[in-house]
Amino acid sequence: MNTADLGLPVDVPSTALFTDQYELTMLQAALKAGTAERRSVFEVFTRRLPEGRRYGVVAGTGRVLDAVENFRFDAGVIGFLREREIVDEATLDWLAGYRFTGDVLGYPEGEVYFPGSPIMRVEGSFAECVLLETVILSILNHDSAIAAAASRMSSAAGTRPLIEMGARRTHELSAVAAARAAYVGGFATTSDLAAGFRYGIPTVGTSAHAFTLLHDTERDAFRAQVDALGRGTTLLVDTYDVAEAVRTAVEVAGPELGAVRIDSGDLLLVAHRVRQQLDELGATDTKIVVTSDLDEYAIASLAAAPVDAYGVGTQLVTGSGHPTASMVYKLVARAESDDPRAPLVPVAKKSSGGKTSIGGRKWAARRLDEDGVAEAEVVGTGPVPAELAGRQLQVELIKGGEVLAREPLDVVRDRHIAVRAGLPLSATQLSRGEPVLPTEYVQVPSGN
Repeated sequence: MNTADLGLPVDVPSTALFTDQYELTMLQAALKAGTAERRSVFEVFTRRLPEGRRYGVVAGTGRVLDAVENFRFDAGVIGFLREREIVDEATLDWLAGYRFTGDVLGYPEGEVYFPGSPIMRVEGSFAECVLLETVILSILNHDSAIAAAASRMSSAAGTRPLIEMGARRTHELSAVAAARAAYVGGFATTSDLAAGFRYGIPTVGTSAHAFTLLHDTERDAFRAQVDALGRGTTLLVDTYDVAEAVRTAVEVAGPELGAVRIDSGDLLLVAHRVRQQLDELGATDTKIVVTSDLDEYAIASLAAAPVDAYGVGTQLVTGSGHPTASMVYKLVARAESDDPRAPLVPVAKKSSGGKTSIGGRKWAARRLDEDGVAEAEVVGTGPVPAELAGRQLQVELIKGGEVLAREPLDVVRDRHIAVRAGLPLSATQLSRGEPVLPTEYVQVPSGN
């Protein structure tokens, strides 16, 4: 959800300058050439998944819808462009009245994708579509990278909940987006209050080592925390000696102690020792939370440990080694003239170096095997084969400039978990491998 869903006021600034200068200089040239109003189709896709990843996760769609809706060249923005002489006065006049009036289709947020999947399709005049390239890519590339890492971590964690706690490891605004993307990928909570305020994500938090060090003794720190937050709080037990801290924690809070957190050391070994000690002290219901620079591999290695929850920071907000999804935004079809009735013709980049693309407006469908498990991503132009008509992946997001598909974040999160469950079992393997589904192209000549 966003702040509007919560009934909270928010000052939404223009997103028009979240772009590259060449978007505006191309616009100026197209306006002068008389080609700016040609009907055009742009698609977002990736040529490959990050090395070793089995699937990608579509995340950030809701943020894209907000960004498109708020893409406005207000007086301040126009003044900046005029002062810097970025574009001429005729272009500034055009920008002052800019509103996106086209259509956007795409994979629903939380879906998975593969190389070549037309994740998002933007249709309208060249002028209005080209301006959105950078803001769309910046959101989808960042959020999808974080969601993919989160999905792998969620899969490795199984039924154990994950806490997003990476705000201090990235830009303050990126942290909010990362918390949202992590929730899409399967995380349960965040420590970032701005993410909780903006998107309604459940928030958690107790204390750090500084709180323990503030007090004369560890017992004093624990007593202060329990007095303030109750016996169900989580006490951090690795500031000094873990065994002594666990003993003190149970003495202070009693067997009703909510949880202990371990933030250093050999987590597998320490977790077993702490669990045994808690049980011996009668705190059999006290949970164990582990943190300390975890990634999906570390989480998987703790599968046999008596751990109840994981807190993840740095590796999550940096995409666990892959901070971008490498998506691109390419023109795939354009009209032969400015006439609104002019047919679309496919266009595509044909350069060397692995950066070619396939022209034409595309549909996408996922074929299932006889057991209902996904077996291929099918991408095509022209008519959709009858057997795939009910398996199409793209949905309308914006129609005639009006947003159609805002969804509560819980719906998006549940969608991802369900879609991931419908992939072959090898999708959850952490070992390096090829995409779990092949991408099959079906090209049928048509007027597009």
